[in-house]
Amino acid sequence: MLKLIASYNKDVQKVVLGNAPQNAQYIAPDIQKQILQIFAQKVQNEIRKEIGDSKFCIIVDESRDVSKREQMAIVIRFVDGGQGYDGASNMRGEWNGLQALFIKDCPYAYYVYCLAHQLQLALVVAAREVFKVHEFFKDLIFIVNVVSSSSKRHDELQDRQVTELEHLVEIEEVETGKGLNQIGTLKRPGDTRWSSHFKSICSVVKMFNATQSVLEKIATYRQATCSQRGDATYALKKLLAFDFLFILHVMQELMGYTDALCRALQHKPIDLLNSMDLVASIKSLIQKLRDDGWENLLQKELNSRF
Repeated sequence: MLKLIASYNKDVQKVVLGNAPQNAQYIAPDIQKQILQIFAQKVQNEIRKEIGDSKFCIIVDESRDVSKREQMAIVIRFVDGGQGYDGASNMRGEWNGLQALFIKDCPYAYYVYCLAHQLQLALVVAAREVFKVHEFFKDLIFIVNVVSSSSKRHDELQDRQVTELEHLVEIEEVETGKGLNQIGTLKRPGDTRWSSHFKSICSVVKMFNATQSVLEKIATYRQATCSQRGDATYALKKLLAFDFLFILHVMQELMGYTDALCRALQHKPIDLLNSMDLVASIKSLIQKLRDDGWENLLQKELNSRF
């Protein structure tokens, strides 16, 4: 890294790599670690100095990255003392949970269940209570897993999207411009993120033809194993089923409303009256969809099939 910087900076090249003695270039691994430790200590001291005796809270969140490893983010905010996390036993446990450890040192740090997380879980659980919707999401996850199970299939999916997009541009069926018609990938829904269900549905709708092409290729690929061909055949059958396609479009329409509501309810400046108005507006839109929206949904389903 130092040599790279020196190639762009004559002063670094001359002073550090040119004139500095061999034992004073500060590029040995041990010296680098010491320098980083000094930087980290200075940052911590500045944070402590800025906080002083003020009240603050620590926000800790954890999620898996693409390599399935847990990554933790820690944020310090100047607010009244309090605790808020999800409902996992290791977080909210009254005896051994994180909230109990905090209360031992700070009795006034009351624990509050994260309301945004509660809303996410409530929506997921409510959806599972409807058998058809529960079955739909199981099939959706299976389709996504089959298509996205390897980098080769992912590349094939993107190649099919490029081919389809080039054809649509040629026949002037889509608009072109900066930021439009981005090549994407199928997204998996997660239990703790209701918005991820909506994104997963939208990704399948957007890449429906490409997904179908990839599944057809896997199902007829002779070098694939019997298990791979069987999974692809089953996923393709589910993808083209009338029930799946109809619920796909119903859920896209319905969750478009609920997703907007979820995001709006999590904004900082919103108040109770505005929240009630938003809920009432979404209920009206859902009722209108129930009363007058079926013909449009059926037309979408027929267009996707033919």
